[in-house]
Amino acid sequence: MSSSQIGFLVPLNRNLEEEEEEDTSTPKLPISTGANVIGRSCISISDKRLSRKHLTLIASKNGSADALVEGTNPVVVASGNRRRKLRTGEKAIISDGDTLELIPGHYFFKYVTMAREKCGENGNSMDTLSTESNEGSLSRKRMRQVTEDEAFARKLLAEMDNDALVEERSLVTVKSGYSRASSSSIPSADKDAEAIRHFSVPYDKSPLTFRLLQVKGLPAWANTSSVSIRDVIQGDVLIAVLSNYMVDIDWLLSSCPTLAKIPHVLVLHGEGDGTLDHMKKNKPPNWILHKPPLPISFGTHHSKAMLLVYPRGVRVIVHTANLIHVDWNNKSQGLWMQDFPWKIQKDLSKGCAFENDLIDYLSELKWPEFTANLPALGSFNINSSFFKKFDYSNAAVRLIASIPGYHKGSNLKKWGHMKLCSVLQECIFEKEFQKSPIAYQFSSLGSLDEKWMIELASSMSSGSCDDKTPLGSSKPLIIWPTVEDVRCSLDVPYDSNYETIRKKETWFCYYAVMRLFTYHGQKQVIYLLGKKGYAAGSAIPSPQKNVEKEFLKQYWAKWKATHTGRCRAMPHIKTYTRYNGQNLAWFLLTSANLSKAAWGALQKNNSQLMIRSYEVSSNYPYQQYLKAVIFRHRGVPSLHHRMPSSIKLGVLFLPSPPVNRHCGFSCTDNGSPPKNECGLSEESKWKRTKLVTLNWEGNRSSDSSSEVVVPLPVPYELPPKPYSSEDVPWSWDRRYYKKDVYGQVWPRHVPAA
Repeated sequence: MSSSQIGFLVPLNRNLEEEEEEDTSTPKLPISTGANVIGRSCISISDKRLSRKHLTLIASKNGSADALVEGTNPVVVASGNRRRKLRTGEKAIISDGDTLELIPGHYFFKYVTMAREKCGENGNSMDTLSTESNEGSLSRKRMRQVTEDEAFARKLLAEMDNDALVEERSLVTVKSGYSRASSSSIPSADKDAEAIRHFSVPYDKSPLTFRLLQVKGLPAWANTSSVSIRDVIQGDVLIAVLSNYMVDIDWLLSSCPTLAKIPHVLVLHGEGDGTLDHMKKNKPPNWILHKPPLPISFGTHHSKAMLLVYPRGVRVIVHTANLIHVDWNNKSQGLWMQDFPWKIQKDLSKGCAFENDLIDYLSELKWPEFTANLPALGSFNINSSFFKKFDYSNAAVRLIASIPGYHKGSNLKKWGHMKLCSVLQECIFEKEFQKSPIAYQFSSLGSLDEKWMIELASSMSSGSCDDKTPLGSSKPLIIWPTVEDVRCSLDVPYDSNYETIRKKETWFCYYAVMRLFTYHGQKQVIYLLGKKGYAAGSAIPSPQKNVEKEFLKQYWAKWKATHTGRCRAMPHIKTYTRYNGQNLAWFLLTSANLSKAAWGALQKNNSQLMIRSYEVSSNYPYQQYLKAVIFRHRGVPSLHHRMPSSIKLGVLFLPSPPVNRHCGFSCTDNGSPPKNECGLSEESKWKRTKLVTLNWEGNRSSDSSSEVVVPLPVPYELPPKPYSSEDVPWSWDRRYYKKDVYGQVWPRHVPAA
């Protein structure tokens, strides 16, 4: 035995018991003073998810060791009743008896020092060494505390340095346009792993791209250029139209106090009777609530948008988040916005494609018309036609909407995937996108069949190359979290609403239960009770019968978002794109999930597009869970799950042709011209835009003579990696007995009320 050896890593079974040598192929791993590399190269395991250099144990003579995660996958350290999850580059002190779990794969090891080994061989030695053991224990505790304090201080300093570096780069980038810091100042590993750190959006170009919403619990670099609701609703707003499905009026007013000061607020929603009653009782008196009528019963209004009218113009916002706390704080979400000025008198009759699409969409919502007296502007009837008074000629995107009903004749290509097909057919793309792949990314999967998947892919493959040859079809990939992704997902603190229920047991109990009768029922329960591991999968509410269809296996690809820091922030964002490497032909940010109900299905020899309003699946499987939430309330009816698939809205980013486009107008900056007379330089106004991901390696600071490079913060990595044979797509009504990183199984066990 080497004199430098101080202990072992002993393999454990899933019950955290030491395995007999004849029952395991993994022997004890000797640990010596200094660095000990632990990974696939030294563990007799063929699982390639285990990194070759998963972690390094730096052991000292007193028996304690630093565990440093080297690989891309995390490690869980358990010391007594305390569990801590370490990610790449993070370190923790371990001592005798602590356990390590290598993720993924569920591989457990106990750290045992030589002192314990000797005590096991000679029980009497415990008496003679008791004093030394106590002193050693105190010494280890002191050393652990000192080391942890030092590590915490280093982490704070590093975050401060990173924040300062981000701010410095942002100042440089705002002046010069989109750019990435020079390669000489950024380590190559940092460029690859934290690409969003270098994403900065100058205002004059912000409508050409979109933003991710801020996520609590992520490092500062991962929220670079991300936005909150206060960043969006600001300034002297005269009228606000808020369109959404779920609306938590209490959170909304507390998170965005500006809303309480707006003279006229119209809320278009999809809430049920219980929540609606509460909204009516607690809304400010000047707010109007309206649930858009639907041509087919039991539909939902699911589009997520805002229209903010200012003295200088209107701000149009399209996003993917419900108006509730968790959607704006704990999920991967996206948002686009652009400001437009009032039209001058001689241009009142002029329109454009964006205006036509917007007014068509607003007309379908049929809200009750009201009158608003706008200072220095006059009195107006606020209906869909009112929004024709703004100049949308410089819109940077196209709108793609879905309205439930049977669409034919001139309306066949007005909504759903046929609208997308129509817009793409008008576009000319680079030759590199011919036969290039397509990615679908969303948060809920409908009941699909192979015929419809071909129909949708055909629409999304529309468009031509410069030589007028069609782009051609290509096999799409579905980016969808695996069970392992959800099992290891982000831990989010309990929502304060849960404390209201637990402490007061007031009307809010009833309010919470009534929300369970809508589509987001299960999701809302878990939002209220906190989100850990498997529970985060409630944001991806697709049943097993939809997910585990045999023909879908060829489409599955992994949700991997290392470069945006969102691997563990489960996606509620919905995006569709055609790409070649890091170049994008087009990109759609939308509220539409992958379903016939959202996109529509062709009927009657392709002469009619039917967009359904709802889809019902199996009974709600968590009624015991409800009993723990509703406390004394009884009489809960059977619950059903409805797919959110009625009214949808999205924005389509396209490589613009060389036209004179200005995007620098602002409704809130009084120092900018009142018309679209600012923005890109005169030379840049006539350049074609080139869409790229954040991992694109070209030079953004010096645009070519023919194009302007526009980076889009696509949250997942392209090209996506297909599932391995061991990967299982997440479905929320399946049972999972392997505990998540917080020690829970799914569904969680809830004691009877």
